Amino acid sequence: MPEVKVDQASNLRKLVIQNKRECKTRTIAITSGKGGVGKSSVAVSLAIALAQGGSSVTLLDADLGLANINVILGIIPKFNLYHVIKGKKKLKDIVIDIPEGIKIIAGASGFHQLANLDSKQIGDFIQSVSELDTDDFMIIDTGAGVSQNVLRFVIAADDVLVVTTPEPTAITDAYGIIKSIASQSPDKSVKLIVNRVSSVSEGKRVAQRVITIAGQFLNMKVENLGFIFEDIYVPKSVRNQKPFIISYPKSKAAACVFMIANRIANKEINPRKGSGMTAFFKNLFSSEEEGDDLVKIT
Repeated sequence: MPEVKVDQASNLRKLVIQNKRECKTRTIAITSGKGGVGKSSVAVSLAIALAQGGSSVTLLDADLGLANINVILGIIPKFNLYHVIKGKKKLKDIVIDIPEGIKIIAGASGFHQLANLDSKQIGDFIQSVSELDTDDFMIIDTGAGVSQNVLRFVIAADDVLVVTTPEPTAITDAYGIIKSIASQSPDKSVKLIVNRVSSVSEGKRVAQRVITIAGQFLNMKVENLGFIFEDIYVPKSVRNQKPFIISYPKSKAAACVFMIANRIANKEINPRKGSGMTAFFKNLFSSEEEGDDLVKIT
């Protein structure tokens, strides 16, 4: 009888390992309707929180022209995605493993060259991506606003997290990016994070306002993923180029990020739905080929 239990346990472990291998990387784009709402800080902190929870995470800086993930982390990349796109480096050659437990892919203006790649270059790039398509999550820090490049990354991802603050202009612009997403991909999974709230009630009130308006006027379901408290340790960490979730793990803001990370990770248990990094970049290149009509907003 004991031997049977051992066999059952062994088989269960094998099944878990097999299922994990079959799971594809879940791509999550973090975006905002306007700059200055703490989007990049949220992206970095969320990636680290997921990693500390046991997930393998790659963070892609896709904020064209204003790439600042490396600044927040205090690192200077020698190579970036531009070198991969141009065939000068393999993707594995530019990935940076940092002490915080995540991998970084530095972005650059090279993304603007996507439309100029021929089929061989695209094939080589996708092959390079497939060699690393083994993580649980890829977090994509997009630019702010509803520009063509931002929407391409957003539409290509499995999930979208829209970051806003309680400021009226930020709320209005958050609705604007959600409206743009709805016009292109009405079935896209969109979740909301309200940053820099002064109280629980404020976080809930802002989230409910956006969710109600999106449902009423766009017929789009937006999920409230959580809020992050206004915290003096966040700007202090930015100045020190050390993520607050590392420098001040017991701060109010860090506690909120850990809670949001747990919600994201727990949703993956039953079942995983990630399409993978390879599929993400294929979708991204596909959107380039379709031209500007893909992201034309009225």
